[in-house]
Amino acid sequence: MNEAPTRLVIVGGVAGGMSCAARARRLDENAEIVVLDRGEHVSFANCGLPYYVGGEITDPARLLVQTPDSLKAALDLDVRTRHDVIGLDPERRTVMVNTVDGVTTLGYDALVLSPGAAPLRPPIPGLDSARVHTLRSVEDALTLERLVSDGARRAVVLGAGFIGLEAAEALAGRGLAVTIVELAEHVLPPLEPELAALVTAELTNLGIEVRTSVAATAIESGPAHDVVLLADGTRLEADLVVLSVGVRPDTAVFEQAGVACERGAIVTDEHGRTNLPGIWAVGDATISTDPVTGLRRPVALAGPANRAGRQVADDILRPGSARPIPAPLGTAIVRVGGLTAALTGANRATLTAQGIDHRSLHLHPNQHAGYFPGASQLHLVVHFRATDGLLLGAQAVGPDGVDKRIDVIATALRGHASIGDLVDLDLSYSPPYGNAKDPVNLAGMFGLNVLDGTTALWYPWELDATLDTALVLDTRSPAEFATGHLPGALNIAHTALRERLDEVAAAAAGRPVRVMCASGMRSYLAHRVLASHGFDSATLSGGILTLRAYLGDRAGDLLTTALPV
Repeated sequence: MNEAPTRLVIVGGVAGGMSCAARARRLDENAEIVVLDRGEHVSFANCGLPYYVGGEITDPARLLVQTPDSLKAALDLDVRTRHDVIGLDPERRTVMVNTVDGVTTLGYDALVLSPGAAPLRPPIPGLDSARVHTLRSVEDALTLERLVSDGARRAVVLGAGFIGLEAAEALAGRGLAVTIVELAEHVLPPLEPELAALVTAELTNLGIEVRTSVAATAIESGPAHDVVLLADGTRLEADLVVLSVGVRPDTAVFEQAGVACERGAIVTDEHGRTNLPGIWAVGDATISTDPVTGLRRPVALAGPANRAGRQVADDILRPGSARPIPAPLGTAIVRVGGLTAALTGANRATLTAQGIDHRSLHLHPNQHAGYFPGASQLHLVVHFRATDGLLLGAQAVGPDGVDKRIDVIATALRGHASIGDLVDLDLSYSPPYGNAKDPVNLAGMFGLNVLDGTTALWYPWELDATLDTALVLDTRSPAEFATGHLPGALNIAHTALRERLDEVAAAAAGRPVRVMCASGMRSYLAHRVLASHGFDSATLSGGILTLRAYLGDRAGDLLTTALPV
């Protein structure tokens, strides 16, 4: 084993920094390991903060994973809180630290930068109001909980990302009237629109008002409450405002000292090494290359930061055998009321923007056997490369079973699996847990059919062109058809199709036939009948369930209950 550094200094704790420190101690009992953190708490459950505000976690002490004293006792780490690194001299191998006792200088033999990210603060007049808060630290959570306990009744959450939604649900659960304001077209912007619509509906069920495609333009402070002004002229009264519009890497001090950065994020190699000798970096402040699209971006997630911290410690202490740090896929999950939303890999917008030719699958299977009590529908979207079936990403929303399916597909993505490989996955099955054909296996079967031409798809975003150029054949039952259908659609139940092919040909009059049903299964069967009889046919991915969700408010205007004369 290589000789350990005399002193390893780690800037920043929590996921990346503390993981590195703990691993370094386990590898070398003799190294001096110093952790510097500007905050009061160096190892806390930042992902648990919204659940404390919401009252599900009642003891704030449970948010503290470790303390300086416990880390000293267990791992002999020298953890120094309220130590803010304000300067770096890479030639002298020193850092300048602002402490409660003044500014001091500390030398290092190896330095690991894990400064994390700071909340974005858009140029909104009034954002410095005392009623505006973030939710990034234990102190933030304690403050919000105190404000709620002291009688706050109205809250505005700026930003509908993961933390914003968790904060909104927590506050609504405490009885506050909550409004979410999001500049993007829908909540959880990385989520596909047709899945985000399901999340929005659940937020509404929780009593949360959702305003999208609109910006907050100002915050007016008053003696009793603030008013958040929106670009559309709306005025929202608020006893507290939660700012959650994103984060930026907190790297200015290190960039000024010569650490190479890209758009503010530290550039590292596959082992976490920066451009300066003896300096590594991990976590939210580093930039990574998306393994699916090649885009360069920071990934502010605890899992990748934890793993990177461990592997950087290996590279410092065992450089010959250290494993490279894999580029994170961005796998993430959030609970919203009774639903779970999760994603991994690339979404449709990113794939399109990068010019990656792909196909998308929409499935709505049950999460476990339908005959077993408690079966519920899982809404799953899977993307794969059109040329060879390589998996590119997946997303899911549902009451149960979402985490399992996305984690399985994330594992497949890491292994560079193709859509067909999902067919062959040997997944556990018992009626309370799944189906003999698991939704992941079904996605593989569906995808293989698309890849080899057995199935041709059309999509909700092609609707306007489809209505102009094709016959829409709705293969649901007449009763289902009457609840809402596309104008001009021909309704023939899939079980009657073979006897009515002449009717389809007459209605199509040489046009393509675009088939649909409730979720895509019956229309797929009808599509195979039509294709075998020479029709130019395609089936709607995900059926009217996906179409309604994708159309959102437009669905009420477009779908009709009027029956053809």
